[in-house]
Amino acid sequence: MAILHVKEIRNMNPHERMDEVEKFSSELIRERALASAGGAPDNPGRTGELRRTIARIKTIQHELKEI
Repeated sequence: MAILHVKEIRNMNPHERMDEVEKFSSELIRERALASAGGAPDNPGRTGELRRTIARIKTIQHELKEI
């Protein structure tokens, strides 16, 4: 299940989208650090979902020429 759907992302203003990218990026870093340290993640699919959500936001930013 998607963290943020495309419709929700499109309804955000540019500042909110940038905040979401920063928030998800920092969460992805924490997830990767946990995995590289040998720990078992609570939700193994979360890393992929974070990557896909960040890609969705960046794609929409590019479409709207915000980057």
